[in-house]
Amino acid sequence: MCGIVGYLGTKERVGLLLEGLKELEYRGYDSAGLALLGEGAPLQVFKTSGKISALEHLVQGVRTQGLGVGIAHTRWATHGKPTQENAHPHVYQHSALVHNGIIENYALLKAQLEQKGHLFSSQTDSEVVVHLFEDMLETTPANNVDQALQVFKNTIAQLEGAYAILLISARFPTCIFYAKNHSPLILATGKEGVYFASAQNALVGHAQQMVRLGEGSVGVLDWQHPIDLNRLGVVQPIAQDCQQSSKEGFSTFMEKEIYEQPKVLSLLGRLCGDRVCLELPEGFLEGISCISISACGTSYHAGLVGKYLIESLARVRVQVELASEYRYANPATQEGELFIAISQSGESADTLEALRLAKALGLKTLSLCNTQNSSMAGMADALLLTHAGLERSVASTKAFASQVLVLWLLALQLAQERHALYPNTLQVQMQALQGSLQAMQEGLEWQSQVRTLSAQILERDLKGYFFMGRGVFYPLALEGALKLKEIAYVHAQGYASAEMKHGPIALADSSLLSTTLLPQHLLFAKNLSNVEELRARDSLIFALSPIKLEEATFQIQTRAYDHYMPEFFHMLVILQLFALEMAQLKGLDVDKPRNLAKSVTVE
Repeated sequence: MCGIVGYLGTKERVGLLLEGLKELEYRGYDSAGLALLGEGAPLQVFKTSGKISALEHLVQGVRTQGLGVGIAHTRWATHGKPTQENAHPHVYQHSALVHNGIIENYALLKAQLEQKGHLFSSQTDSEVVVHLFEDMLETTPANNVDQALQVFKNTIAQLEGAYAILLISARFPTCIFYAKNHSPLILATGKEGVYFASAQNALVGHAQQMVRLGEGSVGVLDWQHPIDLNRLGVVQPIAQDCQQSSKEGFSTFMEKEIYEQPKVLSLLGRLCGDRVCLELPEGFLEGISCISISACGTSYHAGLVGKYLIESLARVRVQVELASEYRYANPATQEGELFIAISQSGESADTLEALRLAKALGLKTLSLCNTQNSSMAGMADALLLTHAGLERSVASTKAFASQVLVLWLLALQLAQERHALYPNTLQVQMQALQGSLQAMQEGLEWQSQVRTLSAQILERDLKGYFFMGRGVFYPLALEGALKLKEIAYVHAQGYASAEMKHGPIALADSSLLSTTLLPQHLLFAKNLSNVEELRARDSLIFALSPIKLEEATFQIQTRAYDHYMPEFFHMLVILQLFALEMAQLKGLDVDKPRNLAKSVTVE
């Protein structure tokens, strides 16, 4: 959450910083700001509430010349409301600072500083850091950069929590001080300067090489002393295809990304004849006794699908844990356990910490993510990329579909190596894989009908929305509910169908819509019984099924397939379109839903 950009060099800095922020706006768009400093030029700070477009209007006509520094920030609010006062950069005396993360002991530090006469202008935890730095400068004079760096290090040493920090000071106008702890921060070099960013897509077109700063990194960039990236970590090239794409004729990025799914879910290179051959180290899957999957949000739902697939196909026990719970649960492990961490960005704070714990416990680890050069990719013993391409909309669509596909492939490869499948069963699975890609394409054909039904549903002014399914369709119900609540701002909840009568059915009446997933090839009769229980209580039914249902108030009669997994992917697309159309009919911004950020890098 939150996005940082920094630059030291001779380029015009305002346009560069704004361009970088636009690439990071998916990390937060509550407020934005930038600070500029140069040789012979005073410290200038511009910030505003709202999206980056407001900041762009504020700095219209502001330009820089010659050597200097600049830092910029787009915020997802943690401490303090999304106001101009709480926007970054935070300034005190001669210095300005931007910060991602949470300073857990800020209240104690703030109280100590207030006793010394410091006056704060925001409700944020971040402002404490710049006050603390300037306070230390008063008691520890810094006449050169090395002395100032020691003051900065002493400042950082007092902080508890997660942070990526950039600080500039008018006393040292060609320097940027930086610190990193459990929040992503990249340092990169180009022909005309040195760059910082929270993610590499902000650097495309400017920098060529980068280093992901390690935990506990504290330092300073000084124009007088060229930086050696090799001294800071593993040098990697900047991926040139990770920058934001255009909408290509679609009204929103979310719609575009839904339509991209049949293209990005490629099996090429991962099928060798009639076998699955994932790019894993030789012997990596040998000796696995059980699997733990850890993830958050949509990725957690993908992990639940993976549990059903791995257990049914490979006959290996799987547990799926929310990463935020796993890291504090003091988990019991066993010999031969494989730990799988799933994250679209590869930077999700809770999932990274869960992965770090799993490694400390001595487990074999596998990362499943969408970003080659992410923190998670470099931490695990092995990596499987989803190859979904850049996902700009905050609400995840193609990332989820690609995660499910890779988990399905992993289940099949594990089944092959354990000789858990008969040859004819494996052939059926291969056909289902190919059929699923076509099923997604065919799901897109329902958008017009989904729009019509969505308008009819909105007219009912309903109090709530249930989503129900069994087997792999249970986590699909969870995902369908999550998408609707994320972008349409209605109360939606997913359930395993049989759980209705264990409590939730108390809410059933004519103001409740139950979206029911009834595949032909997985527990259809059992699902239908649960639908009838809800109809007996006057609940409205929105059914997705290839079989016509008399009980349904609304129905999309989906296409018939020979296997439940093509049905899964077909219904997935329809649920995504349902959330999209419901939100758009309400006039909402589906790409940037309120209170959300794409990459959750704070606990």
